[in-house]
Amino acid sequence: MKSLEINGNLREATGKKDSKKLRDQELIPCVLYGGEKNIHFYASVPEFRPLIYTPDVYVVNLNIDGKVYPSILQDAQWHPVEEQMLHADFLQIEENKPVKVELPVTIEGTAKGIKVGGKMKVNVRKLKVKGLVKNLPDTIVVNVTELDLGQSFKVGDLNLEGVQILAAKSNVIATINITRAAKAAQTGKEGKK
Repeated sequence: MKSLEINGNLREATGKKDSKKLRDQELIPCVLYGGEKNIHFYASVPEFRPLIYTPDVYVVNLNIDGKVYPSILQDAQWHPVEEQMLHADFLQIEENKPVKVELPVTIEGTAKGIKVGGKMKVNVRKLKVKGLVKNLPDTIVVNVTELDLGQSFKVGDLNLEGVQILAAKSNVIATINITRAAKAAQTGKEGKK
């Protein structure tokens, strides 16, 4: 998995008033869970841009007052009206402990069905998975090259080694729909026979 570093400082005090003071200085209050004890810290808004504005999932090396904690972003709270991040929760990761994350789905290839006039519909853009961080891919690649008109690629068709997909095997990731033009082309071919 890709990684990036966020620099932060320990919070002296916690609570609504202190959090508001931090936000007024363009600092985001954060919590790191999963270690021996929860660590309350803050980081500046620009530190989060490469992490938030992307579909990718990162291992975040939190550098809090000089000590580095490998983690993943678990949750981010946003202001209901303004595009302002209010709070971030991180989960500390360990090499031998599985984590649950949502990975982006990447569609690859041109389906046979598209070449004859079909249209692809992508139903799933992210999939929740569980596994050790070392086994997690950056993205789940779905190759649709062999899909013909009316065929679908389902979660059960995926084969990710060392990663458990936390979705029903019958969930459709992508399907090739038959368009009117494709139907007309098919009936035209059948009529000429």
